[in-house]
Amino acid sequence: MEFLDKLTKKASETYKGAAEKTSKFAKETKLKMKISDNKSKIDDIYEEIGRKVYQKHILGEDINIKTDLEEECKQIDELGEEIESYHREIVELSNGKICVNCKEQMDKEAKYCPKCGTEQPEEVKENDSIEVEFIPDENIEKSTETEEQDENKTE
Repeated sequence: MEFLDKLTKKASETYKGAAEKTSKFAKETKLKMKISDNKSKIDDIYEEIGRKVYQKHILGEDINIKTDLEEECKQIDELGEEIESYHREIVELSNGKICVNCKEQMDKEAKYCPKCGTEQPEEVKENDSIEVEFIPDENIEKSTETEEQDENKTE
């Protein structure tokens, strides 16, 4: 009976591990598809920008980025930010982090980037408490001193 219990337990652990890996793989695949979709949208926007620039050229008009292309540029920025967030999610799924200098993916526990050698800041864990030192604003101190001086003059 003990053998069957051990076998059942081991099979259950193996199943859980496989299910977790499959889930991570599926999430990563979805994120990669979103990245690909956003890159395709960016390419379409680039094409539209090129079309607008060429039409202005044909008509002999000047191109003003602020008025003519501002909306497209904002869309590219937004899609680029989404792509970055998807990349961060993929890195987190693989239990990694990104170098603060060269943006290379590395092990979460690494203190230095294996590519560029930059020291990585320690990550703050949710359970860690952060002590914040209060540093008064110089302008506040000066205004308080000025108020005190004014009070002394009137006395």
